[in-house]
Formats: sequence, C-alpha cells, structure tokens
Amino acid sequence: MVFKGRTVVAFVLLALFAGSILTLTVTGSLDTRTLTRDVREAASILGGGSAEQSGRSELPGESGGSGSSGMTEKELSKISTVFELINSRFIDNVDREALADGALDGLVAALGDPYSEYLDKEEIEAFSEHINSSFTGIGADVTVQDGNIVVVAPQKNTPAERAGILPGDIILSVNGESLEGLDLHDAVDKIRGPKGTQAKLRVLRKGSPEPIDIIVVRDDIKLETVYAEMLEHSIGKIDINQFAVNTSDRFAEELKRLESKGMKALIIDVRNNPGGVVSSVQSIAEQFVPKGGTIMHMEYKNGKREKTESKGKGKSYPVVVLINKGSASASEILGAAIKESAGGVLVGETTFGKGLVQTTVQMKDGTGVKLTIAKWLTPDGDTINKQGIAPDILVEQASLFEAVAIPKDHVLKFDMAGDEVKNVQAILKGLGFEPGRSDGYFNDSTVKAVRAFQRDAGLEESGIVDGETAGMLEQYVIREYLDPANDKQLKAALEQIQKML
Repeated sequence: MVFKGRTVVAFVLLALFAGSILTLTVTGSLDTRTLTRDVREAASILGGGSAEQSGRSELPGESGGSGSSGMTEKELSKISTVFELINSRFIDNVDREALADGALDGLVAALGDPYSEYLDKEEIEAFSEHINSSFTGIGADVTVQDGNIVVVAPQKNTPAERAGILPGDIILSVNGESLEGLDLHDAVDKIRGPKGTQAKLRVLRKGSPEPIDIIVVRDDIKLETVYAEMLEHSIGKIDINQFAVNTSDRFAEELKRLESKGMKALIIDVRNNPGGVVSSVQSIAEQFVPKGGTIMHMEYKNGKREKTESKGKGKSYPVVVLINKGSASASEILGAAIKESAGGVLVGETTFGKGLVQTTVQMKDGTGVKLTIAKWLTPDGDTINKQGIAPDILVEQASLFEAVAIPKDHVLKFDMAGDEVKNVQAILKGLGFEPGRSDGYFNDSTVKAVRAFQRDAGLEESGIVDGETAGMLEQYVIREYLDPANDKQLKAALEQIQKML
C-alpha cells in the first residue's frame, strides 16, 4: 500500500506539524552514504564483536585519529562486569540479547548526536525499505474519508490493479479484520504483508448493494518518489518527496520526457522533502551543474575535504527550486548546488538546516548502526547546519497549512480554553468561518463558527468539536492544501520563471 506525494505531505502536516514535523523530517529520512561494507566494518566502528574477518577498511578522512579503534582491556572488563552482575544477581530472569541491544543503544546514544543511533532488526528493515523506496503490499494510493479507508487509485502494474481494485472503493476489512476506526497508518499496516501472501479485502463499491470480497496477492511494490507534470507556457514541474536509491533514475526519465515535449523552464519542488541518499541527489544535481562545477563538499574527521565535481553539461533553460522549512539534508544539497553552481533561483522559505551525513552499517545478526561521519558543505564551502538555506525570494504559505492535528479522543466546547481551541480557531478562520477571536477561548462566536462549518459539512450543528467534526475539519484543510490555486510559493515560482524566460 502506498501514498501519493502531496497527499502524504498534507496528512503528515496535519498529524505532526510544529516542532514534531521537524523531528519527523530529520529522523524519517537521513542523508545516507549507502556502503557495501559488511560486518567487519561494524566491528571496526564498534570496537570488536563478531567480525566475519579481521582487518579494517577506512572511511574517507578517518585516518590519523587519536586512540585505538577497538575497546581497551579496561573498557571491555568494565562492560563485561556490569553485564555479568545483572545476569547473575538481578531479581528477575534476564534477556541477554535485550541487554546487549541496550548496551549498544546506550553506546551510540552517549555520542549526543541526534542522527546517530543503534538499529534493531526491525528498524534496519524499515530503514532499508525507506532508502530503497520499496516494500511488500498490494500497491494502491489510499486516504481517509468520513472515517473510511478509501482507494484513491491502484498503482499501475501492481496486484491491486490486477485484482480489479477501483478508485473510490472503500476497504472495510482485511482477512476478516475490520478497519473501522483505524487511522491511515494502522490500516495500511493491516493491508501490507509478506510477498506471496493473500489479502482478502472486503470492499464497498459505489453502485453495489452489498460489499464484495477481492483477494489480492501481495508483491514487491516500488514507492514513487518523483512526480512530473507540464504546466502552462511549457513550464515543467517535478516534485521529489524523498531521495531514495532509485530517485535519480526516475528523475532523469521524467526530465527527459518533459524536455521531449518542448519544456522551456523547470520548477523542482523539494518542499517537505526530508532528504535521503547522497549519491541520488548528486546524480540529480549533476544534470544541472556544468562540467567541472562543484556540487558539494564532504568534510570528514580531522578536517579532510572531498569535493564532488559535475561531469554533466548543464541546462540552458531557467530552473527554480521550491523550498520550505521541511526541506532538509539532500534537499538542501540540491538547492545549494543549483543556486551556487547552476544559476538557479530558490523560492519559498528558509530550509531546515541539516548539514551532516550518516552511514549505516549492518551487522551479522541483522542489527546495525547509523553514524554521523561527515559534514557536507555547499559549493561555495559554507555549512548550513542548524542555519538552513535562505531563499532568493521569500514566500510564506497561508497559516492554515500550519494547523496541528485536532484531538479526536475528547471534545472541545464552549468556555474551554487552551492551545487546542486556538488551533481550531485558526483552522476555522483559514477556511472562512470567522471564530471572532484567536486567543484560544471557546466563546459564543467560536460556537457560531463551528456550527456554520458543521452546516456546510452536513454535520449535526452542535457547536461542539467532537471526533467527527475534527476529522471533517482536517479533510477541509487537506482539500485546501492540495489545491494549486492556494499555493502562494508555486505562484511566485511561476512569476519568477516568466521573468527569466
């Protein structure tokens, strides 16, 4: 089961906006140098362990550090003593594997680096799915409408399409397990499963008096990370929602397709793109940076730098990159490269500011370590870490798009006060239902605004924000968010393109 780019963005914004969205953006998709080194690398980094063979191959810039790469006898003795003390004296039975995992987790956490972490087997699998942009499932875009899991569209050449799943189908249950009341992510977890297994979907289809059962055999599904379209005046637009392993190939395909149709200018949209694989963004940037131009620098331990130069030819047409505060890591690499080495223009808001690079090393037992190994610098040699990249043209979106998810486990009503009410007031005002105030106090005018919205949405006019009303408010916000007519940043990008042509 997959989600479509902007639909997912809207859902995430509603569910996790403000401080949480930034945390999700960083931890959800880290810049990663995907290395082929195996367990012996992990043994080197962790200072011993069950390496497949002895020896050590260095990461760039790693030589010359102080101290031994492995643990000293004193350090090993201390850890072993505590481990045995717990194992022999702790009052309850001990899971030795859990102890070892906890020790490794603590070892990496002690670095104080939010981007370095120890990964258990499940986390490694999820991370691998993420950077490879693939998983096993049925292959359909889904959303939540009126509390139901609704198919937006089956993906082409997927099990869902072959089984006859249609747009608008409401999925009621999977293998007898009801999806009623589940949020989108929990429902998707029910539908996904191992390759080759069956998902028996009970589907309610428009025009059918009774639900029908459709059996779909799960298979490997590739997530789409690139969406391209031709706008008016032969202006191409390519959205990149993350930089997975296959993203650069897909980008090249879509760019070639747009160019074959006579594209005169290009907008690249990396808003709310949290990053991904460094090699992928380098390949994309190379298509715009002329041969010999700098794409980025990597600065390793002890200050050693590695410059990435382009072997491409560059482009003769104008390029604008759309950015916002959700554009992080690899998105910032692309923006900086196009601005500083390809003469492009950045439109939107200052980016997140993640100028660090991680590598992930998988160990023999399926666990792994994600470790910060370098800083990346812009072509001009500047760091953007914790600063971000400022746009050439600053454009902020409507405040409606910065709404926080509305609680559905309790009601908001007259005479209540707080941030939750303030959030609802902001949403109501953004949707055109004037609440009379915005300070978080649920007064008479706010009640009237809620009733007006409920009337417009066909709900009971209670004046109370219950779970049903909260869900409908979120749907209205998603609808507004997905409407290009409300996208101020895109409008500004199009205006800038016209000036550059």
